[in-house]
Amino acid sequence: MSEKKSIAIIGAGIIGVSAAVCLQRDGHDVVLIDKAGPGEGTSHGNGGVLASCSIVPITVPGLMAKAPKMLFDRNQPLFLKWGYVPKLVPWLWRYLSHANAESVERIAAALVPIVGDSLNEHRALAKGTGAEKWIVPSDYLFLYENRAHFEGDAFGWGIRRKHGFQWEELEGSAFREYDPIFSEEIGFAAKLSEHGHITDPGQYVKDLAAHVEAKGGKIIRAEVEDVTRENGKVTGVRAGGETLPCDTAIVTAGVWSGPLAKRLGISVPLESERGYHLELLEPSAMPRSPVMVASGKFVATPMDGRIRLAGIVEFGGLDAAPSRAPFELMRKNARAAFPGVTWKEEVEWMGHRPAPTDSIPIIGEAPGIDGAYMGFGHHHIGLTGGPKTGRLLAQMISGRSPNVDVGVYAPSRFKT
Repeated sequence: MSEKKSIAIIGAGIIGVSAAVCLQRDGHDVVLIDKAGPGEGTSHGNGGVLASCSIVPITVPGLMAKAPKMLFDRNQPLFLKWGYVPKLVPWLWRYLSHANAESVERIAAALVPIVGDSLNEHRALAKGTGAEKWIVPSDYLFLYENRAHFEGDAFGWGIRRKHGFQWEELEGSAFREYDPIFSEEIGFAAKLSEHGHITDPGQYVKDLAAHVEAKGGKIIRAEVEDVTRENGKVTGVRAGGETLPCDTAIVTAGVWSGPLAKRLGISVPLESERGYHLELLEPSAMPRSPVMVASGKFVATPMDGRIRLAGIVEFGGLDAAPSRAPFELMRKNARAAFPGVTWKEEVEWMGHRPAPTDSIPIIGEAPGIDGAYMGFGHHHIGLTGGPKTGRLLAQMISGRSPNVDVGVYAPSRFKT
């Protein structure tokens, strides 16, 4: 290991907390700084699936033709706040430029090292922290109306197969036998094993952060204004009007990372992919495993005393209030997917997934500044890829060579 460092981690979601745990294990001093506290943002509200197979980006071939129709169909999981369009257009143009087979191949190859062994990465991260109890090994199923419906997604499944993912196909009675909770309208499932889920994502991150604190780390609730430098080296982090001295700073603030990254010379074209969840409390029955219901593009995950429905893509920026239509669509889709299930209460939530235009996370050191690192931009796979991202950052900071090519994630690709 290189010399012991004092490290300020800006953002205490799954990425920042994972980095903190790994860096402490390497012998460094860490402080987590977050305006809301650990596990309060997107890390609280995600779908909870350790979705190692989620290597296929949204920008698949044909998206440009499908998207306009989806926007005008209230039964489709794509929403847009029309007043936000002028601000969205420059990002959207670059984003859609990747909706081709060559880009998807490149993106998938970049994502596999980050998410491909998520269950074991989470187990290794949480070992000895007290957070292990939230990790549940499980299958992960993609549900379709029938085989023809499944075959309509052949491009994405071909990408997964190329990267070593295997699945079992359950049809008709075989799927009913696996899990009878679902509607008879769902007649086909692709079942992937060796996945997992977190039964309380927010508490999981909080427990990891509590372990960091118990091991001598600090947690500060404040908004970070800047990373201070002298002679090309990080000297501190300015938060709440005060400067906290440190020799290394990591920006892991999700979609709020953009302004800080820009101060460090990295201009990431970053948007909020607004995500929604609807929790069904005290349900009369639980799905056996987390599932992706392909017809509605939503995930249903069995959690602690509840089923969490998560999904929906909405573009509308960081400031607008949640829309009603996404919640209504998830409620409608849930009743269609498991019509016999009742529940006592519902909880609604909306959060912000950090979406760079190329769908590849930003992980690594900012060029030209000694001690400035970044780890954000994971779209909808932040929970899945959090532990590996934290481990890669710890390896870089501690002077060890990661066993994957980290060049593809380098912040320098967005250097101003």
